[in-house]
Amino acid sequence: MTHVKGHNQAGSGTDAHPTASNITARKDVAKQLKAARQDANVTQEALATRVGTKKSNISRFERGNYNPSLDFLVKLADGLGKHLHIIIR
Repeated sequence: MTHVKGHNQAGSGTDAHPTASNITARKDVAKQLKAARQDANVTQEALATRVGTKKSNISRFERGNYNPSLDFLVKLADGLGKHLHIIIR
């Protein structure tokens, strides 16, 4: 896979200058993913294997330190046997 500066194989990477609303949204999604993963009794390592990424990427995302692409969010949901549902408020 080709790597682009600021991007990696799991998603869109990190934002250079995220806004407060971006950070809030990212943390909200991260909390939802972590809760869904824990409810499914799936480890970070197992989820990473299922979606083809590193455990460290799952960990960074769950802490809100990573800005995944929409495609990667769909892969994560699929890896947990869930559907991605987005609400715009």
